[in-house]
Amino acid sequence: MAEQVLSRPGRRSPGRADGKRGWGPGLGRSEGPSGGPSRGPSGSSGRVPDGGPGGRFLRVLRRQLGAHGFLIGAVLCFAMFSWYPMIREIVMSFQQTHRNKITRQPETTWAGFQNYTRIIHDPTFAQAWKNTIEFSLLALLIGFAVPFLTAIILNELRHARGYLRILVYLPVMLPPASALLLFQYFYDPNYGLFDHLLRMLHLPTSQFVQSSGSALVSVTVASTWMNMGGTTLIYLAALQNIPGELYEAAELDGAGILGRVRHVTIPQTRLILSMMLMLQIVGTMQLFIEPFILTNGGAGPGNSTVSVVNLIYQYAFNLSGSSNYNSASALGVLLMLVLGVFSAGYLWLSRDRD
Repeated sequence: MAEQVLSRPGRRSPGRADGKRGWGPGLGRSEGPSGGPSRGPSGSSGRVPDGGPGGRFLRVLRRQLGAHGFLIGAVLCFAMFSWYPMIREIVMSFQQTHRNKITRQPETTWAGFQNYTRIIHDPTFAQAWKNTIEFSLLALLIGFAVPFLTAIILNELRHARGYLRILVYLPVMLPPASALLLFQYFYDPNYGLFDHLLRMLHLPTSQFVQSSGSALVSVTVASTWMNMGGTTLIYLAALQNIPGELYEAAELDGAGILGRVRHVTIPQTRLILSMMLMLQIVGTMQLFIEPFILTNGGAGPGNSTVSVVNLIYQYAFNLSGSSNYNSASALGVLLMLVLGVFSAGYLWLSRDRD
């Protein structure tokens, strides 16, 4: 019997003793002298072995190591920059830090609920929570409705839609400090743009952030202008996924634009509206940078713009004493608990009841 030479998959085998050419393993089969498929020494077909169970195990192990390697990296980043600071904050809220009188080295002792008692009896504590809740409500009235209405208007336009999207999203691309410094110039009572426009229209001017009555509203307007671009694009993407047949059916039933918004737009975007509502409340409860820049430190006239996060900053960096970090941690834990309870309540109310 002539010697059979196996070629690579997809190539013709060199030939056989009878002058006929057969297919190598991969695309066909090689015929033996009797016309049937050729067999190896062990009686099996001429296929290249895949390494057996050990080879398959190594390939699976290599794929699993690659996937788990990326997963472990993400878990380590979360553990280092999110979970560890959270756990450390909780521990510090029950501790007291002071310097040893002899060695002058910092020492930590267990304080129990003394830090919580201290911040609750602080006169600014109630004012900070009041301002934070008022800002969240104002942000819902202004910052939640304005992006949705803007998205509806952009969705109805037929021309220059792309340019208007860029114009709406432009404030988000600005650094927050730059945008707030711009509004600080607008709010200036001497040479600010807003008071200049009011004088041109022969209207009474305003002190804006210099007045305790209008400071929080002015901060809300600036915050809405800074952050509405991203929310508007999210709403616009949700509106464009609504089937046009629903609007056509509403028009045939005689519904106007307000009727279409009420009976078609809002029901079809209810999920994204509820999700953005939760995210906005959680975000506005962490108010800090807007009053910090606009009111030169965050407190504002008569503590009218001091927020919970701003009070945490004051405990940690502005107040004297060696236990300020512990008091700041206690207030941070209280804020985390409030937001956690709110988020859990939202998830419970919005769960699938089917």
